[in-house]
Amino acid sequence: MSKVAFLFPGQGSQQVGMGKALYEQSAAAKAIYDEADEALGFSISALCFEGPAEDLTLTANTQPAILTTSIAALAALRERTDLRPALYMGHSLGEFSALVAAGALNFADAVKLVRLRGQAMQEAVPAGVGAMAAVMGMDGETLEGLCEQAAQGEVVSPANENGGGQIVVAGHVAAVDRLKALVKEHKKRAIPLKVSAPFHCALMQPAADRLGDALASVQMGTFSAPVITNVEAEPNEDPARVAELLVRQVTHRVKWEASVQKAAHLGVESALEVGHGKVLAGLVRRIDRSITVRGVGSPDDIDVLNEGAS
Repeated sequence: MSKVAFLFPGQGSQQVGMGKALYEQSAAAKAIYDEADEALGFSISALCFEGPAEDLTLTANTQPAILTTSIAALAALRERTDLRPALYMGHSLGEFSALVAAGALNFADAVKLVRLRGQAMQEAVPAGVGAMAAVMGMDGETLEGLCEQAAQGEVVSPANENGGGQIVVAGHVAAVDRLKALVKEHKKRAIPLKVSAPFHCALMQPAADRLGDALASVQMGTFSAPVITNVEAEPNEDPARVAELLVRQVTHRVKWEASVQKAAHLGVESALEVGHGKVLAGLVRRIDRSITVRGVGSPDDIDVLNEGAS
């Protein structure tokens, strides 16, 4: 029997209205939203269901909103199916969802941690100092060289290796601008991204330090299945390594392409994208078409899954 992986989305998959049907139709999903509201001390559920969009897209809100919606979808899935994956993985913020799903991280702890992570990432770099851009069609080695050339004493480096010839870079505004010019000289495209901070680069060190302090008092649990980590693109099921890997992830690149390749190498042929949207399904399709990905973000999606299994 082929192995199944559960995938969890990161920032950028949020949308006003996400999770509302789950909340209304699944007691298990409702319990997750209620637990998140209580843990955070404000209604993240209302923000997910009603917005406004400009508040939902603030990093400090987006991160707990996406995590909560993903775990609510997981709760609804577990309520109505007995699917047990061989491994878990998540893109950036999604790694926290994957750790909750695997049993390594308590949900209430996780939602508070990602709220702090979002605030810390937002505050690590003053507005207008950092930037990100998606570079299309350039191999990693060439791009690394151009980043070194463009840095000139500032920071610019690969932040997300998304696969399919897309590598996102992050750093100081001027350094990213210099890189974009170099990429153009190489007849490739660099598309500026609308982001509030330069994620997954050395400028995020203050955020990594704050997350590390918060993680020091968090108890990790036993894994029910391994989680492929963003930093190493290798499966981990050692609770003692979780905090260190999450802290490193803040300043290091997300090795998503290598993570998907690792999952395929481990025998994964199908995956469920648990949470809102289909961002990861698109990325996986570009990396390895041997893995089929289905979205699980609503009760209807779970019904379709059950019909397929029967």
